[in-house]
Amino acid sequence: MEAAPAFPHAPPRFSRHPAVFAILYLPFGATGGFVTVALAFLATKHGLSVEQGALLVATQLVPQMRKFLWAPLADSTLSRSRWYVLSVVLCALGMFTMAAVPLGQGTFKLVEFVVLLAAVASTFLCFAVEGMVAHLTPPEDMGRVGGWLQAGNLGGSGIGGGIGLWLLTRIDQGWVTGLILGGLTLACACALPLVPEVRKDMLGSTVFAAARHTLEELWKIARRREGALCALLCFVPVGTGAASAVLGQAEVAAHWGVGADTVTLIQGFLGGIVAMVGCVAGGYGCLRMGAKVGYIVYGAMMAATTLAMALIPETPSVYVVGCLLYQFITGLTYAAFTAFVLEVIGAKLAATKYNGFASLSNTPIWYMGLVLAAVETGFGTKGLLVAESAFGVVGILVFLAATRVWRTAAAPALTPAS
Repeated sequence: MEAAPAFPHAPPRFSRHPAVFAILYLPFGATGGFVTVALAFLATKHGLSVEQGALLVATQLVPQMRKFLWAPLADSTLSRSRWYVLSVVLCALGMFTMAAVPLGQGTFKLVEFVVLLAAVASTFLCFAVEGMVAHLTPPEDMGRVGGWLQAGNLGGSGIGGGIGLWLLTRIDQGWVTGLILGGLTLACACALPLVPEVRKDMLGSTVFAAARHTLEELWKIARRREGALCALLCFVPVGTGAASAVLGQAEVAAHWGVGADTVTLIQGFLGGIVAMVGCVAGGYGCLRMGAKVGYIVYGAMMAATTLAMALIPETPSVYVVGCLLYQFITGLTYAAFTAFVLEVIGAKLAATKYNGFASLSNTPIWYMGLVLAAVETGFGTKGLLVAESAFGVVGILVFLAATRVWRTAAAPALTPAS
């Protein structure tokens, strides 16, 4: 669950519109979206199983779950702009290779390896942009800029995945699609000159010292009551949005009578826009009811949506409406998660600490994608949707129980992290 970091500094106001950061962040979302939308849909069409399609998505998430371990490398070595240029080039190469290599049983391991490398490269792009935001955005603009970063993430995922799938289903030569996608990825760097140079953070004498210091800060947060609840959110299967990657596979979508063009639109272009709107709406909702309550409410809405899809007859219109509503609620939950984390981590080392929680929050997305794919194989699409709802309800109950326990326990109250 990626989103904007907190902003520890208050330098002179950044004069550009925060949409600049969304543009710079697009390659991060698009690199993952190409896997979760394009490759996931094409997997079963090229002789792979539903589980193998889910495994590609899970592979893309592995670096996102571990990236906090190497985040200090980006904080304490090159400048943000240099890291951005290096990582966007590697992301473009990754997009080219993922499109150019034919998908099939014989190339599955190669494609899986390329997906992994592209995902690692995208984490450094993530660090670069978040570092720019952390240094250039005053605290009063935190919500606005955070919303635009989330738009770049989820919007890039939907739009990038949609473009990739549309091209791959119309152009026989994968390398041509790869060139187009790589070129579009590199084009996002055109916004880089609009952002002032942000130098590296000297968090410690060495990268290892910086990493140790960051882990110490995260441990201090996790020992607090609210910090422990925040850590719990990173593991419970609430509001993950993981079902999208399975629902977008060709064999699964066919149960609703849906083909490639509809998946391209719903899981790609339109779905990305709807998720962006959900992020903005979710942020405003959290202002009214609080981040914790918002997360529970949004998670319950997601569970109700997938349960309704399981009970209603499988028709194309049900698929379209259900998936779009699912995408919208995914945006709501991402916004609530972000708001809760930002409340807890405080200002010190905010960008790196945020990545600690963001990394861990990919864990339920990873395991739910694999679990739901296995359930779909054994029990069909209705079983998949019921399982998604059941896991969501269980996750909400666990979170509510933990909240009650920690409220009554003799744990120290939350004090803002320094």
